[in-house]
Amino acid sequence: QVQLVESGGGLVKPGGSLRLSCTASGFTLDYYGIVWFRQVPGKGREGVSCISNSGITYYGDSAKGRFTISRDNARNTVFLQMNRLEPEDTAVYYCATDAGDCRPFYSGNYYEADFSSWGQGTQVTVSS
Repeated sequence: QVQLVESGGGLVKPGGSLRLSCTASGFTLDYYGIVWFRQVPGKGREGVSCISNSGITYYGDSAKGRFTISRDNARNTVFLQMNRLEPEDTAVYYCATDAGDCRPFYSGNYYEADFSSWGQGTQVTVSS
C-alpha cells in the first residue's frame, strides 16, 4: 500500500520545539520532492517548506529562521524540525510528494494535481 504517514505532532508551549516526520511506505521517497503544508480550519492550506530530491530546501515566510527540513532517504523519511514555536503555528501539518524539484512550492502556484501522495496529517498545538 502506497502511503505517507506523518508523526511527531502534539501540544507544546510557546517557544518550544517539535520534530515532525513524514515516512513513506510502499514506495521510495528518493525521487520525490517533499512538501510540508499546514492548515487551520476555515483557512486555506499554507506551504511551509519543501525539500527537493537533490536536497535543496525552500521555506515559506512563516518558517524561515525557525524550521529546518531534512531528509533521510535510508529511512525513507523527511523531517521538519520546528523551533521557537508560536501559537500561530497551531495547525494540522501534512506532507506531500511532488515531482522532485519543489517547483510548485517555490513558484507559489500549486494545485492538488501537483502532488501525487498526501499524508493524513498530524496536529500541532502551541499553547501555554
